[in-house]
This record gives sequence, structure tokens and C-alpha cells, in this order.
Amino acid sequence: MPVISSFYGIVILMFYLDNKKRYRPHVHAQYGEFAAVISIDEGDVLEGDLPKSRMRLVQAWIEIHKDELMTNWRLAVKGQQIGKIDPLK
Repeated sequence: MPVISSFYGIVILMFYLDNKKRYRPHVHAQYGEFAAVISIDEGDVLEGDLPKSRMRLVQAWIEIHKDELMTNWRLAVKGQQIGKIDPLK
């Protein structure tokens, strides 16, 4: 699963061909022992959990990079190479 960004101890990943179980475009976020799956369109938590402060950071990052994330998602579901996205600054 490729890492597409990391910031403030949070690692953001996107699986290739990961549209079978969860049909909505999403990313995986990991922070220490916490992990969550978060939708790109609305920033909803689809699975798992992160500390509240970290979840807000991830949701803000998703909002800022929504277009890039959707481009990556379209490539990933086809099994094509996806790109890195700038971290939250």
C-alpha cells in the first residue's frame, strides 16, 4: 500500500484496486496504534478511529487536496501508479 503523504506523525496511504469492500473513494490514515479509513468526498470515517486532534488534521488535509486525491483514486482503482501529495504544513 503506497504512502502518499505523512505529517505530524500521521501516515496517509491509498491501496491499489481498493474499491471492492468500500466503494466510496477513501484513504487510510495511521497514527501510532490507531488506524482509520476516511472518505475523500465528505471526510467521513468509514472504519476505525484516530485521536480527535489527528482526525481534524487528516480531514483538513483531505479538503485541501481533494482534487489530487480523486486523481490518485481514479488511477489506483485501475491499478495504475499514483503520486505523492504534499503534507499538511
